[in-house]
Amino acid sequence: MTDLLQAALLGIIEGLTEFLPISSTGHLLIAEHWLGARSELFNVAIQAGAILASLLVFWPRLQKMLLGMNERANRDYLAKLAFAFAITAIGGLIAKKAGLELPQTVAPVAGALILGGVLMLLIESLVAGRAAVTEVTWRVAFWVGSCQILAAVFPGTSRSAATIFAAMLAGLTSRPAATEFAFLVGIPTMFAATGYEFLKLHQGAALAAPTASAAPEDWPAFIVAFVVSAVVAFIAVKWLLRYVQTHRFTAFAWYRIAAGAALLALVR
Repeated sequence: MTDLLQAALLGIIEGLTEFLPISSTGHLLIAEHWLGARSELFNVAIQAGAILASLLVFWPRLQKMLLGMNERANRDYLAKLAFAFAITAIGGLIAKKAGLELPQTVAPVAGALILGGVLMLLIESLVAGRAAVTEVTWRVAFWVGSCQILAAVFPGTSRSAATIFAAMLAGLTSRPAATEFAFLVGIPTMFAATGYEFLKLHQGAALAAPTASAAPEDWPAFIVAFVVSAVVAFIAVKWLLRYVQTHRFTAFAWYRIAAGAALLALVR
């Protein structure tokens, strides 16, 4: 398999799994075991492609809110997005400083996939039959921001799954409304996380430069992965937003359980 094809496959996996509630970390980890590990810069780049796609999907919504700041509803929604992001940023930095992060190995990722799937089924059963609440409260914003930290600390959790179901448990029982808020909070969060990783890589390269030379980046593969990730993520986000209008997340929950069980069987 050529290097460009491998890069494209990794871009497809990132684009599909970053926003679907099935864990991009888990799927990329397994893919890199099969296709070979990539540089940190490569991994950051394909995530950046997915972020760009999300921003493009939600740009009309964001533009409408930003241009309509004279309306109280828009100011209120943006304030809650900012509140959720602030919780994630502060909590995430504390977690990083404390070293609260599991190793990205197969067993804990598989366990997180299974546990997440079971919790998704339980939460779906809890909210089944309830009226579809579309109002984002401060309580919803708090729990969405908090659960983004959980997703950062536990590989395999899935940021989208953690935030969507946190919103639903906190009272935002409309799946489309919960998905939209979770994804909108994810845009500044993922930009910040990607920027932080780029900064770390830049500082690491600067420190290593006098004593060592890093392997050159495969720029054609880098560009292919970025573009493929962005295109696939754009399609995946648009599809999911339509899907949740009429469907529950049950299929994703069972997929997570099956995938986690298969991974655990493979590592024995």
